[in-house]
Amino acid sequence: MDLSNQKVLHVKKGNQEFLQFKKLLQYSDTISHAYSLGINKSYRTFKANRTPLPVEEYKKNMENYKELCIANGVNYKKIIKANQAHTDNIEIIEQITNEKIDTPNPSDGLITDKKDIVLATTNADCILFLMFDPIKKVISNIHSGWKGTLQRISVKAVEKMKEEYGSNPRDIIVCICPSIRKCHFEVDKDVYEMFYNEFKNLKQIDEFIIKNDKKEKWYIDTVLINKIILKEIGILEENIEDSNICSVCNGEIVHSFRKEGPEYGLATAIISLK
Repeated sequence: MDLSNQKVLHVKKGNQEFLQFKKLLQYSDTISHAYSLGINKSYRTFKANRTPLPVEEYKKNMENYKELCIANGVNYKKIIKANQAHTDNIEIIEQITNEKIDTPNPSDGLITDKKDIVLATTNADCILFLMFDPIKKVISNIHSGWKGTLQRISVKAVEKMKEEYGSNPRDIIVCICPSIRKCHFEVDKDVYEMFYNEFKNLKQIDEFIIKNDKKEKWYIDTVLINKIILKEIGILEENIEDSNICSVCNGEIVHSFRKEGPEYGLATAIISLK
């Protein structure tokens, strides 16, 4: 299966498969990036586990990170992953100081203007945003599940890039990795009410919250919500690059919690300044 489309390229290099955004490839002299694919191959070992991984499983995970980094010409020893907990916490990364790959504190976003640091996030239906300001040379990698969308973490990332580095939102490129889409993100009344209360003032509400008339369920388009609120703070329409890939619809090659169940795996998005 080839997931290439107008926005992304599906790359196969050795035993690695990953997506790259065509717009970011225009800046290949400045940044490297990738979103891992191939759940029946090595990335199957990115298995979600709320308890510490056994030593052998941890080694397999690190080997996969290493292979993905090498395939994209970045230093795997400089990788740092957000310690994701569905928060709106975003960390500025100045240097790699911890021995473990995850950030010491819970966070769902990473930002840096330092070269050779590899920012990483993982997902299995949640949205991952890769952001790049080509003027100020700043990158961010943001994890936003439905809780992150309710907390507007994508907007907070742009605001932090503006506050910390002087980025102009009009310059920032925002790339949206594969994630669950409206066709499969069906929720109960409690989650519907949270989204309605948070975003009821947006005039497009009827476009991103759809009632399932056959049962007491609603479909939520979290990708569209993020596009709307990002444009409200100044991100240009032409700078929002959506992969347009649903993780559930393509669950045979993209990790999906709803598709895989309790033993779901995790894909990885990386981005690094050269």
